[in-house]
Amino acid sequence: MTEAPRPPRKEVTLAQLLPNMLTVVAICAGITAIRLGVQGDYVRAVQLLLIAAVLDGLDGRLARLLRSTSAMGAELDSLADFLNFGVAAPLVIYYWGLQDARHAGWIAVLFFAICCVMRLARFNVSSREEGAKGGSGAYFSGLPSPAGALLAMLPMFVTFAFPGMLHPPAALVGIYMAGVGLLMISPVPVWSFKKTRISRENVKFFLLGFACVAAALVIFTWGALIVLCLTYVAMVIWAALMWYPKDK
Repeated sequence: MTEAPRPPRKEVTLAQLLPNMLTVVAICAGITAIRLGVQGDYVRAVQLLLIAAVLDGLDGRLARLLRSTSAMGAELDSLADFLNFGVAAPLVIYYWGLQDARHAGWIAVLFFAICCVMRLARFNVSSREEGAKGGSGAYFSGLPSPAGALLAMLPMFVTFAFPGMLHPPAALVGIYMAGVGLLMISPVPVWSFKKTRISRENVKFFLLGFACVAAALVIFTWGALIVLCLTYVAMVIWAALMWYPKDK
């Protein structure tokens, strides 16, 4: 009895695995942020979540650059987003400022997590539909999960920037976090930076502005994050005002 021929082994280079390796590093950062949050080391916990957000922005672009996109990589990226921005971020916020609210604070965490997973599920479905049609939208429907997590941590950024400031009331933090969760599942169009095109004449100005923002994030980390979050909120409000009349 002859043996069935074995299928040829598929091999990939280490360079092609680099995007997935970055995603795994982001997952490790998110899990470690939870541990640091439990221990009360909130600054380092938030720093790890910021690193996870940066890695989330790099892995997909790197995969497309190396032509190593895969279904497994897409699923791994989506799972990492939920872990880091739908679980780790609200848990760190809970340990920081929601424990006094007890059950109500935990409900806010669960509400935010469910909004995040619904946002990611909707994004995955729409991405597949757009891929089948050969198109890609210039706007997200609702806040992306990394942006939602960063906005939810805005009260933490404020207290880090002003150490003598009292913590905001737990009820206020919970209501704010739930509001950010609603924005993630809302139909409000949010500008996608991925599709932005810059003319060659303006590239030098863009790079100069990027260098200034990067320097501000390094030197005045928390203050710069506050400004960026408030700027992003202003963009979302503007998009909502532009979208609302058209929806009538």
